Amino acid sequence: MDDTKRQWVRSWLVKAESDLRSARALAGLAEPAKDTAVYHCQQAAEKALKGYLAFRDQPLARTHDLERLLELATELESAFAPLEVQADTLNPYATAFRYPDTLGVHFPSDLEVATAIEHAQTICDFVLDRLPAEARP
Repeated sequence: MDDTKRQWVRSWLVKAESDLRSARALAGLAEPAKDTAVYHCQQAAEKALKGYLAFRDQPLARTHDLERLLELATELESAFAPLEVQADTLNPYATAFRYPDTLGVHFPSDLEVATAIEHAQTICDFVLDRLPAEARP
């Protein structure tokens, strides 16, 4: 793998790791920022999947849709298919808790936050397991 590609792939994965660390930190505050924590979980999964697609020399869709990104990854490697549950859970967190609606402000539950962190970690680990050491952070 050439240096440019290695840096491109690693950049996505470094950002994914940063989002996952942020999610854990925000969830662990004395007054947890649960809405922002689950958003960072979605972002971690998105960036990990984009890192995999970059590794496979795929054009990166300008989307935050984890289901679409997972579909693209699954077309390249069918082993990604079982991650559908994790992607489906995380997908709404790109926007669900980021903005108030006419009913007010909503926050995810402790269980939703814990599940989001677990699902994001699963997707990140799955991607990392498929990359050569030189492409990992």
